[in-house]
Amino acid sequence: MRKGYTTGTCAQAAAKACMLMLTSGRTPEQVEVETASGVKLTLNIVGQSLSDGLARCGVIKDAGDDPDVTHGTEIYAEVRLSHGQGVEVKGGTGVGRVTRPGLPLPPGEWAINPVPRSMIVRDAGALLPPGTRAEVTIVVPDGERLAAKTFNPRLGIVGGISILGTTGIVEPRSVEAYKVSLSLEIKVARAGGHKRLSLCSGRIGEALSRGALGFPQEAIIIVGDHVGFALEECRRWGVEEVLLVGHIGKLAKVAAGLMNTHHQSGDARLETIAACAALCGATRRVVSQVMALDAAEAAVDILRRESLEATFDEVARRVVWRIGMLVGPSVRLGCLILNLKGEVLGKCLGKSFTLSGWGLETRAT
Repeated sequence: MRKGYTTGTCAQAAAKACMLMLTSGRTPEQVEVETASGVKLTLNIVGQSLSDGLARCGVIKDAGDDPDVTHGTEIYAEVRLSHGQGVEVKGGTGVGRVTRPGLPLPPGEWAINPVPRSMIVRDAGALLPPGTRAEVTIVVPDGERLAAKTFNPRLGIVGGISILGTTGIVEPRSVEAYKVSLSLEIKVARAGGHKRLSLCSGRIGEALSRGALGFPQEAIIIVGDHVGFALEECRRWGVEEVLLVGHIGKLAKVAAGLMNTHHQSGDARLETIAACAALCGATRRVVSQVMALDAAEAAVDILRRESLEATFDEVARRVVWRIGMLVGPSVRLGCLILNLKGEVLGKCLGKSFTLSGWGLETRAT
């Protein structure tokens, strides 16, 4: 798969092109940069302009084969020289600001991460005449709109995207990138004082957690298929209590021991629901009906019709047992099983949970 380059590398190249315009008088069509990982790239420059001592240049982000929302985005640098020394790097339109602790940058700082910031300072500083100071402003014209499609709002980064990259190169591994974002989101939530998190498999669980259960948005983490990874990160960052909330189809897989619920990792939904139903008194006929289904949601009507609602609590109990084996006693656990309407079908809540008032009375794990 084809590799790409990061927003940090784009900013680095754009800033270098601006410095060349200001110090050499030429307008570069391309510049060569060396990324933090030592890879040398020659990047095309767009939008060059020089007016009143302010140079402006851009680079179009190429994410390679990675499905990055910033692919094709124009990343600009604006550089102005003055008397003094050193290089100052700041953000402009479309670059976010950090508002919460737990990120590599303190609250109030522009969301230009340390590695790309150091690359900009290094390359701009190498071209800086003695007794001269450079003010570098990174601008992403479409950054605020794009940020809504990233994790930034959930991380407390407002106003635009982040300028990222630890190596300068984009590896086409979207799953790994998503897991890194999950870890960071959990870290930020914990740094913000949230000891109790709701891990949701999707938007249905998120809506219940934010609405009826009253979790603050920053304490709600959408984990998708990566249930096990997210739970391990919760333990790693010192989260004390986790409520796992999701659709019966997803969480029945967890009850079966599948900590990644993607279909490529396996599928034991109907077998698990059928087994739990049998433990709750289902006849062979009902078990056969459940096993013959294509979707877990369809089992809900059958089990309700047969007065076997206890099955859903049994699935939740199995979920808590399974994830408890994964994270150990350091994290207190609970589980809510939902249908597609967002209704709570089953629950298993530890003694420390206080989700009273919503028909979710405590049930010891």
